[in-house]
Amino acid sequence: MSTDGLTPEQTERVVALAMDLAREGDTEQVVGFVEHGLPVDVTDAAGNTLLMLAAYHGHADTVRALIRLGADPDLRNARDQTPIAGALFKGADEVVGVLREAGADLDSGTPTARVAATMFGRAHLLEN
Repeated sequence: MSTDGLTPEQTERVVALAMDLAREGDTEQVVGFVEHGLPVDVTDAAGNTLLMLAAYHGHADTVRALIRLGADPDLRNARDQTPIAGALFKGADEVVGVLREAGADLDSGTPTARVAATMFGRAHLLEN
């Protein structure tokens, strides 16, 4: 599904659909989009990646799949938020573990994962 040859409007619709699938945790379809040419770190207008949305909505399997496909666990959105901080905020403990295993930076973004963990009573998730 290369976006080459698509109009800007068509590309925007493809990205929006993929973002919705990531929010819903539809791992199979998200993987299909990426395997057919959608960049794994594509962003929406707010700077969110597929990984960010899957992480924020607690979809650990989708997060795992995107990481296997090369997604950057440290890409921040336009609000300087990281996927791991979003997962901490939402209480997605399994996602936090997956992102830690992938080497997510605990000190980048606003707030950092460490600050978010403390704010939301989840500091134990960042301990070794």
